[in-house]
Amino acid sequence: MFQSTLSRISPRRHHPFSTAVAAAIAANSVPASGLPPSSFKIRPPVHPWPRRLTPNNLSSLISRQHDPDLSLQIFHHAQSLHPSISHAPQSLHALFLKLSRARRFSLLESLLTRLPNPPPEPSLVILIRSYGLAGKPLSAVRLFLKFQSLRVQPSIKSLNALLNALVQNKRYRLAHSLFKSSAEKFRVVPNVVSCNILLKALCKSNEVDVAVRVLDQMGLMGLVPNVVSFTTVLGGYVFRGDMESAMRVFGEILDRGWVPDATTYTVLMSGFCRMGNLVEAIRVMDLMEENRVQPSEVTYGVMIEAYCKGRKSGEAMNLLEDMISKGFMPNSVLCCRVVDVLCEEGSVERAWEMCRGVVRKGIRVGGAVVSTIVHWLCKEGKVVEAREVLDELEKGEVASLLTYNTLIVGMCERGELCEAARLWDEMVEKGRAPNAFTYNVLIKGFCKVGDVKEGIRVLEEMVENGCLPNKSTYSILVDGISVSGGKKEEIEKVVLLAMTTGVDGGLWGIFLKLVGNLDGNAAMLDRILTENVV
Repeated sequence: MFQSTLSRISPRRHHPFSTAVAAAIAANSVPASGLPPSSFKIRPPVHPWPRRLTPNNLSSLISRQHDPDLSLQIFHHAQSLHPSISHAPQSLHALFLKLSRARRFSLLESLLTRLPNPPPEPSLVILIRSYGLAGKPLSAVRLFLKFQSLRVQPSIKSLNALLNALVQNKRYRLAHSLFKSSAEKFRVVPNVVSCNILLKALCKSNEVDVAVRVLDQMGLMGLVPNVVSFTTVLGGYVFRGDMESAMRVFGEILDRGWVPDATTYTVLMSGFCRMGNLVEAIRVMDLMEENRVQPSEVTYGVMIEAYCKGRKSGEAMNLLEDMISKGFMPNSVLCCRVVDVLCEEGSVERAWEMCRGVVRKGIRVGGAVVSTIVHWLCKEGKVVEAREVLDELEKGEVASLLTYNTLIVGMCERGELCEAARLWDEMVEKGRAPNAFTYNVLIKGFCKVGDVKEGIRVLEEMVENGCLPNKSTYSILVDGISVSGGKKEEIEKVVLLAMTTGVDGGLWGIFLKLVGNLDGNAAMLDRILTENVV
């Protein structure tokens, strides 16, 4: 009877904890038989843990962490204590953003299958965009197709995010197919932004004629094209090299009473520059100024590059200065391009003064610019000025190894070996390790002034520091020994060092040259090789 009564009582259902919670319980459990169940506590993953947890402070807590795994632990801990708070839109948005930026896609995909409620669409849009940026367009498509199983109705935001992800990854035909089927299959009607993305896809795939038809049909869809729509088609013609058609589209923008933006003008300018028509590009920029449209950073970059290509250094320098005065920060590549043109024209001093002016305004010109000016000054024999450039432009950052090598070459060629050695020590102190080229330059400098012994000492230091000598290293030393008369101990040291670092067929040819130039050394070379064969 007792047994039958028990059988009528429904068994208690046990709900399994999540893996993270189970792990936290295991870590905090003490195997003591006398402890009551109420004494067991789950330790929070971060301290202090909010006394009163809300969706806002949970999302803030997740966002503040540098480690995405810790953010996920925080989410799981909150989920075990306050499921409703952890699944709030703000909390999920913060977690999706954190894990997406860290490219932890597998964790997000796993999380999606375990959410008790449909995920908010903005969180899924974040994931679609992240797939696009990570070069995973098909993963973005698969996620979009899962919306129905996740009980989420896609909106125009998710459709446009997917279209953009496909175009970013050059899946133009797939983007076109999605656009055409979106209303029928997914009940999402494209808007102007969707059309603009499609126009971009068509123009990128060189189907400008199809893009023009889509532009014409937008009115039938109840949509009004905007400046972006026409600029996209204009860019398609520019990409094709059809500047006449591009200008016709530009004229249509003006006829509609619209004011073209900086992007429209810049696309036109880049087209003329690519065709080598700098005069028309300048005319477009003048028109831009007349219409009081402010150039963008890209506009300046396009025109400065065009001036440099056309060897118009003065115009390029003036435009660079105008760019800086407007608050734009030119990158080091652009600065280097202007400096190169000025230096090639023999205006190294002007290039140096321009860079000083840029640095005074708090803009770092970069190591490539410093290397370029140092190179040209050394080429003109102005090593002292080159050292001043290094000292002044290096403030706030360490010069590149290329810059140091360039200056050391200039000093060695002028026989200023003491200065070269001081610069070498300074370079090493600042964390720039010399490479084989640096060692070879210094060895060549010592051999040039007849100090072969010091050159061999540099070779020994080179081997000790783990930098392998190359064929050029031994060629320089062999030439130096030949010119200086070739002492027995010098030859022996060089050959032994060569054997410790590995000798190939090319090196034997160099040493045979040494033997042929120095009488009586053949027997000595033979003895060294015989004694050191293992």
